[in-house]
Amino acid sequence: MQIEIRSRLTCPHCGHWATETMPTDACQYFYDCQGCGAVLKPKPGDCCVYCSYGDVPCPPIQESGRKGCCG
Repeated sequence: MQIEIRSRLTCPHCGHWATETMPTDACQYFYDCQGCGAVLKPKPGDCCVYCSYGDVPCPPIQESGRKGCCG
């Protein structure tokens, strides 16, 4: 299975999006929106900002095939 390491994050506050490279060995809990400056945190039940606001879930979730916490 090919693990995707890039995800398009979309800010829920202003709609700004950016394609970012995800860490492969950890979850990213915070992300600073480049559009409005909001600090994004995961939604309840998600392990990271990529699982909450990205178009591709984080690599640990992709590898496990699970939804929710990857830790």
